[in-house]
Amino acid sequence: MSDELGALRAKLATEIPVTLHLGLEVIGHDAGGLTLAAPLSKNVNHQGTAFAGSVNAVATLAGWGWVWLTLRRSGLEGQVVLQDSTIQYLRPIETDFTATCLPAEDAEVERLLAGMTRRRRGRVTLRVEIRSRATLVATFRGRYVALVAASAD
Repeated sequence: MSDELGALRAKLATEIPVTLHLGLEVIGHDAGGLTLAAPLSKNVNHQGTAFAGSVNAVATLAGWGWVWLTLRRSGLEGQVVLQDSTIQYLRPIETDFTATCLPAEDAEVERLLAGMTRRRRGRVTLRVEIRSRATLVATFRGRYVALVAASAD
């Protein structure tokens, strides 16, 4: 599992440079979920709370990372993109925060992987919980599309 997280860390750092500016850390991948963390100090707004755009970015990346890891574990390679999303901010974030992508239902995962193998494109809808300390401060829902990477033939 730690090799997978190391590969995800490298992928985020090299292919999604904003992760470095956000101070994003890959914390863990357990029970089928993925948790990322971000420090308030790198994501603070003019009111001393977390900038909404940063919170949205970290939530988006938690889902993106979950899809990327799921494909990797299944021996598939593809490009992952966010198709659409919604976020609800429940309260101001005054400390460092985490975004945990909750595991998709087994049927959703099967549909994603079947789409990738049959149609070269799969979709999955994911939920992410953003927490400050133990308090739920925002919720995110995103629909991701994974596309089989074009061959270099």
